Amino acid sequence: MRTLHEAVTQCRTLVVEARDGIGRGELLAELARNGFVVSGSRGRLHHLDPTRPYRELLAAPGRLAVDGGIIHELVYGPLRRGHSRVTWIQALDFAESVAERDGALIHLTDSRRAPDTGNTKHIENTENTENSEVADAYHRAFRTLAQHVPVVTLDIGGPGHPIRAPAAPSPQLGQCKRKLTVG
Repeated sequence: MRTLHEAVTQCRTLVVEARDGIGRGELLAELARNGFVVSGSRGRLHHLDPTRPYRELLAAPGRLAVDGGIIHELVYGPLRRGHSRVTWIQALDFAESVAERDGALIHLTDSRRAPDTGNTKHIENTENTENSEVADAYHRAFRTLAQHVPVVTLDIGGPGHPIRAPAAPSPQLGQCKRKLTVG
């Protein structure tokens, strides 16, 4: 699976993840129009078992699009609090649960905007350092999780509408980081 179009037609579960400042709403609305029930964790992550609300969502029948948060916590938790409330074991279990539900992770990026930049010049260097750390952390997280579940990277800043892909696969719609081997 290389494109969002393939993910929409082949998967019954899609988990949408993105960095702060990259909107997921338009994609989630489009997924809803394509027959997915859109859901997300209500409120903050559970204090004892942060993946529990997501496991409960995955237990629902039918096509499901989940507004993610697990990878967000893996990335931003260590940067903002010094630790993540989600362990890698929990994240890998979650990835395997998504794969077992015929699913994929959708990693949204936006090439049109500079990542998480602020308006204040005196903190620009700090923000650029954090942006680089965030980008690296997302890359590592998706690379690791791609060993357990298909990952489709979608640049929402690219040309064209993200779901109504052309007949031939288009590199602007993203590509899977690694292929899933289920054994």
